[in-house]
Amino acid sequence: MTSGTGKITVAGIFLTMLLTWGCRKDVIFTDTYPLHSETWKIDDIAEFSPEISDTATIDNIFFTIRTGSAYQFRNIWLFVNTVSPSGKRITDTLQYMLADEKGKPFGRGFGDVRELNLPFRTGVYFPEKGRYKFIIRHGMRTEDLRGIYDLGIRIEKARK
Repeated sequence: MTSGTGKITVAGIFLTMLLTWGCRKDVIFTDTYPLHSETWKIDDIAEFSPEISDTATIDNIFFTIRTGSAYQFRNIWLFVNTVSPSGKRITDTLQYMLADEKGKPFGRGFGDVRELNLPFRTGVYFPEKGRYKFIIRHGMRTEDLRGIYDLGIRIEKARK
């Protein structure tokens, strides 16, 4: 996509990536929770509610986080509650490394934005059909995490 001056716009690149990513046949569900003012507040809870209809396939679940240079930590702690359609709850406390020991961020991106896929569960079966809930909040000691643009989830069929 180009603007009137012939330059490629960031929004055009992002839209193309999103459409390409969302059209993959193995993607069962994808959603993004935007964080206002590029800050993840301690009381800001991301909730995703995919409808699962296939209990026979093996799936992988990933979180996607987009950060910028204002994010001051090498890692992030997440508290994740998974609730099945019948109400069964699993709680996980997860730590992900977002940068190496010298502070160089992992993931891909350009300019200030880095996107990183974080594996949550791989090789899983959903035991029930219906609507699941993934409730996520950050578990860092700092209440307001600056430099986080959004958090996403992607559920895809595992490749054989």
